Amino acid sequence: MTDQPPSTAGAEIVAGEPIAVPAIVTPAPTRLAELTTMWLSRQRSAHTRTAYRRDLWQWGDWCAATGRNPLTARAADLDAWIVEQRATGARGKPAAESTIARRLSSVASWYDYLVVNTAADAEPLIAYNPAQAAARPRIDPDDSSTVGLDRPEADRLLAEARADAQASYALILLLLVAGLRVGSAISARVEDLGTDRGHRVLNLTVKGGRRRRVPLPPVLSHALDQMLAERGAPVEGPLFLTPSGLPIYELYVHRLIRRLARRAGLAAAGVLSPHSLRHTAITEILDATGGDLRRAQDFAGHADPRTTRRYDRRRDQLDNHGAYLLAGRFGDTAPDD
Repeated sequence: MTDQPPSTAGAEIVAGEPIAVPAIVTPAPTRLAELTTMWLSRQRSAHTRTAYRRDLWQWGDWCAATGRNPLTARAADLDAWIVEQRATGARGKPAAESTIARRLSSVASWYDYLVVNTAADAEPLIAYNPAQAAARPRIDPDDSSTVGLDRPEADRLLAEARADAQASYALILLLLVAGLRVGSAISARVEDLGTDRGHRVLNLTVKGGRRRRVPLPPVLSHALDQMLAERGAPVEGPLFLTPSGLPIYELYVHRLIRRLARRAGLAAAGVLSPHSLRHTAITEILDATGGDLRRAQDFAGHADPRTTRRYDRRRDQLDNHGAYLLAGRFGDTAPDD
């Protein structure tokens, strides 16, 4: 299996990043590329830029395949795109509602930017945002569609990672122990390693472009040191590299996790993702702390506790239902037989 980054054929390279410019017949392709580049550059996180670029590219590819022009698209065209994603999605599998919602949000953001920034042009690229009137998927804020791992499955995955390579083990352990988003792991650098009041730490860029200090327990610190020792103990550069020496990228991490999961015989190997490991980590924190939502929220870096609550397996257990607590309060008021 190759560890080359995904192809960017047909993309315009600007500031070192491939810019997704949908296949559009337009009198101002340069203007469109320029605005698309600026729209992406507004996103502070490199991971967000990558996700937005990928989502926009999928919309453009679908329009090209169906004979539509994104700049003359209507809400009905986006509705048709949504329907097709539910029917087949990528590789013949229906896309999750959360995935469809994210893609639509990305495309809507792109349209908004084009509308605002070409309104005063002699020939605006587009007059209004068709994505605003599209039928947006309904997402249950209290449910997560991500497939996580139970403890035996996580242990088996780690065992396969250790057998695969020291770098594989360090990466999988970091995702499980620190509960990182894949974008943070990808952007981590050797020089981000440090110490703070006796703790070994990794200073990371997280969602929203913020910097966050993550402690590295001894088992994780040792795994990272062993990995770097194999590379000659570099003092700077990307923390994680592919076997061919390239910086890791999101698709590489996806493929690694699924390859290791298949070797481990995990039933959900075909649908696991880097977020599955973050999902597992947050769930384990909630289980280990007796459902301490605040502690789990701090661990995950969630701005909204409702996001953290989606990972709490205890909330659906009838053993913990409040009715049992109140029965002790009101149960003795029933009349005697």
